[in-house]
Amino acid sequence: MIDSFFNLDVMARVLPAIISGMWVTIGLSILVITSGTVFGLALATLRALQYKVVNLFIVFFVDAFRAIPALVILMVVFFALPYVDVQLSGFVTAWLCLSLVLAAFCEEIFWTSILSVDKGQWEAARSTGFSFLRSLRYVVLPQAMRLALPPLTNRAIAIGKSTALASVVAVPEILNQASSAQAQAANASPLTLAAIAYLAIFLPLVVMSRWVESRFAWRQ
Repeated sequence: MIDSFFNLDVMARVLPAIISGMWVTIGLSILVITSGTVFGLALATLRALQYKVVNLFIVFFVDAFRAIPALVILMVVFFALPYVDVQLSGFVTAWLCLSLVLAAFCEEIFWTSILSVDKGQWEAARSTGFSFLRSLRYVVLPQAMRLALPPLTNRAIAIGKSTALASVVAVPEILNQASSAQAQAANASPLTLAAIAYLAIFLPLVVMSRWVESRFAWRQ
């Protein structure tokens, strides 16, 4: 078992490839988390305007992308779009698909947080002469963001780990590099090194999420 999973010679040979994959994973995670969160917030804000037709579209989008596995979306987009003369790289496909999945979850988090803000806050803002949009922007959204922050950090970590799915469309992230190295070396030690790399990236984020939950939780 030690020779198969903790072979130091094999690990030393594949370490540069794993480090290269770490940078790809980090870059893809940052792009997905940023774009997905912003798009989710935009959808929740638009939903708050209460346009029925728009809201139906938003609810359908959110439910669909929360129900379909991210891997299925990734493979359909990557392999189907070339049939309509749209060719996306594996990296762009992973960024687009995972961003849409994250946006669906973030929209629900933001929307629930907006609904959780006491109606008296709306009434107080409107009584001072604020319009609906100004009330939403300056009074409701800041409180909703505080409520949304803990679940958002957990969702961000989850989608960051999901960047491993990009390996199926040949994105040279950690898992892709480790799988290739494993095949070439006929040894599973690169996968062990990949697990260590994921720990190095995401364990600090898990610790930070605990701090965020305690720091921004509403006091009883």
